[in-house]
Amino acid sequence: GSLERRRWLYLRTGRACCQMVEVLLAALILVCSSVSCGSAGGYTGLSALGGIYYYQYGGAYSGFSGADGERAQQLDQRFYLLKLPVARAAMAVAGCLLVFPCVLILVGVLRVPWHFPAWLLIECTLYIVIAVGTVPALYYFLHSLLSVYNSSVCKEREQLYQNKGYQGFWCSLHGAEIAAGLLGCLAAMAYLLSAGLAVRDYRTGHEQKQKPLQL
Repeated sequence: GSLERRRWLYLRTGRACCQMVEVLLAALILVCSSVSCGSAGGYTGLSALGGIYYYQYGGAYSGFSGADGERAQQLDQRFYLLKLPVARAAMAVAGCLLVFPCVLILVGVLRVPWHFPAWLLIECTLYIVIAVGTVPALYYFLHSLLSVYNSSVCKEREQLYQNKGYQGFWCSLHGAEIAAGLLGCLAAMAYLLSAGLAVRDYRTGHEQKQKPLQL
């Protein structure tokens, strides 16, 4: 019973709290990335049926006729395919970042660092590597999206919808993509904080084991 209590007490430590924040941030990044991937159009405010529903079921093309309608559908499909690899890569990275702190929480609950203190140094190294790797990953994510928005497909698509009086198809980062970038920055800071906490706990545990047992 005392062993079980000691295991679950880990969830009240600073390192565990930081890891739970990392889980939350990774989940939010995953949601924002999926929104970017699933937004084939980006149309807002058409008809009483509502933006997304009305757009997905073809209502967004009600103002087009003939070749213009077909061209709008083609541009939407090409634009979606351009964004798809970037969004999928972001979702894959977010999924890995979601699993990683969950595994570390399980490791902490099982008291692996207590029996194998060197694990904390391994954990610190992994956190630093991930935090440093987050910077180029964010650059690639935003740079790739901006390349898509600067493409001729996006520009033609934007102009086509503007000529019909539709708004919401601008070639710029939307809220979910900006939020994913900001959340990525917060996650990188959380990883560095976790690395510092791992080093602190390692030193604390090492000092406690060096002290003689006192009755």
